[in-house]
Amino acid sequence: MGGDPPAPRQHRPAGRPPARPGVQHQGPPGALMPDAEQRRLALEKKRERYVWYYLAYFLFGIHIVAFVMIYAVTHAK
Repeated sequence: MGGDPPAPRQHRPAGRPPARPGVQHQGPPGALMPDAEQRRLALEKKRERYVWYYLAYFLFGIHIVAFVMIYAVTHAK
């Protein structure tokens, strides 16, 4: 069961890593977001709300159709 000992682990140096070329980094934590970013987030939240509304209306409509079909089947001659 002998063998060479495992290689020592390499640890990252303390602090933030240096910026890579071609990558835009955000400002320091807690910095205010630019106006465009706030507008984008607000629009995203609005669109997500609309998706939930459409889903609710769709599910409600499916139930109405199901109740009408149940009524038709139970009252058929």
